[in-house]
Amino acid sequence: MRCIRHKLGGDTIKHYGTSNPSPILPPIDFKPLPYRGPSYEKAQSMQSNNVFPQRQMYDEPLLLHQGKMQWLFDHTGKRYLDMFGGIATVSVGHCHPRVKEAIARQTGILSHVSGVYEHPKMYEYVEKLVSKMPGELKTVYLVNSGSEANELALQLAWLHTGNQDVISIQNCYHGVSGNLHGLSGLSAARFNNMPAGHSHHHAMCPDVFKGIWGGKSCRDSPVQAQRSCECAQGHCEAADKYYGQLEDLFAYTIPRGGVAGFFAESIQGVGGVVQFPKGYLKKVYELIRSNGGLCIADEVQTGFGRTGEHFWNFQSHGVTPDIVTMAKGIGNGFPMAAVVTTPAIAQSLQSAFHFNTFGGNPIACAAGQAVLEVIDEEGLQQNCQDVGTYFLDKLNGMRREWKIIGDVRGKGLMIGVELVDGDPQDENDAASPLNSRAVSRIKNDCLKMGLLIGVGGPRLNVLRFMPPMCVTKDDVDFTVAVLRRTMQNFFEAKYQNNL
Repeated sequence: MRCIRHKLGGDTIKHYGTSNPSPILPPIDFKPLPYRGPSYEKAQSMQSNNVFPQRQMYDEPLLLHQGKMQWLFDHTGKRYLDMFGGIATVSVGHCHPRVKEAIARQTGILSHVSGVYEHPKMYEYVEKLVSKMPGELKTVYLVNSGSEANELALQLAWLHTGNQDVISIQNCYHGVSGNLHGLSGLSAARFNNMPAGHSHHHAMCPDVFKGIWGGKSCRDSPVQAQRSCECAQGHCEAADKYYGQLEDLFAYTIPRGGVAGFFAESIQGVGGVVQFPKGYLKKVYELIRSNGGLCIADEVQTGFGRTGEHFWNFQSHGVTPDIVTMAKGIGNGFPMAAVVTTPAIAQSLQSAFHFNTFGGNPIACAAGQAVLEVIDEEGLQQNCQDVGTYFLDKLNGMRREWKIIGDVRGKGLMIGVELVDGDPQDENDAASPLNSRAVSRIKNDCLKMGLLIGVGGPRLNVLRFMPPMCVTKDDVDFTVAVLRRTMQNFFEAKYQNNL
């Protein structure tokens, strides 16, 4: 077949024609069960008439039927590589046999008692969980979701310090329930008819790709931003400057009486896998504590070995929080979450009241314990490090080929690819974000070829990859092949004035 090459926007496009086959999924030895649920048409009708509205991921909604490790199957039996994992929620693999067995075994022994009773599975799980925590982080409150965990952490900060004001970072996401509506720093997660609270403040986001400062020496990642920076070896100037913005917040906005707490994701997830400059969080923690506040690490998406180098990604910043919140991968999709803090801070809850009917449920604890065992025994944290670094290197190679890729970032198997429109005139200026219509086309094109990915960032122009932690380098190769094809398809459509 004749190959036609042309240049567009700095990218060389290889056009092979419509007969060129799509990338082939890696082979597996598994056959899904026959689908016996409602028809696709009935499911769409019920979604419209009987289920609260949800934002759909794709132009044609995906009706999923079965999962097996990193694979998902739709109602027709078509197989997909899941490179999003329910937003980092499926940690050890869809329907992992060890987790399934633990749930089934516990269901036959004791399925539920409320938190006012004791049961051994909770103590077995808590003992294993706190063995993963540094310092005095030894007291656990089990809850059901990341939002509830962050609500409880916020309540603890208020009770323990006696202060009201709380700081988070622009572009952050900590949930949208109750007080979290004000804590989250993304406009898409805030609504005019929901009070945001007068005591929530957002520090400038220290984004070394789009922000005012930072560049090619600032991130704790195998891949750096391309623009230059003034950082010296072992010292990040960008971290100092973003920290100075936080000091201004204390000088002009925070009451002199002090602050209750500071919330931060160690890598911003929904905000587009944004990494802070090296040394930033360490300086911030010192400032917060010197003003009477607690430091809260939101590890909902970054925890449980996902970032590879450490079990908790706050450890990569060289800090130990006062409170850690965790969810998503904690139960491999089973609804559970946790708040972990010091015994002294936990005692502050005695002066108030918080109750959870299902927190510490025996089945949830069995699932959580199995997840921790699988991560250790199957070496999944190391797999995140190895496969994630391999993936980042492949994506960085694509960035050199395709000007549409403005930035590649992340650690382990938490990776973001920021798509931009055109090439910036100056290497120190980020190009404009790619428009949502174009990003949607790329995402839907991936779906057609059997690849599931996420999208994030305030302008929804960041491709997000947070797969089950059991993915392989073969899976990465397939993902890269699909991405290359979607880029080719996008530029061909743009070249032909169809986009």
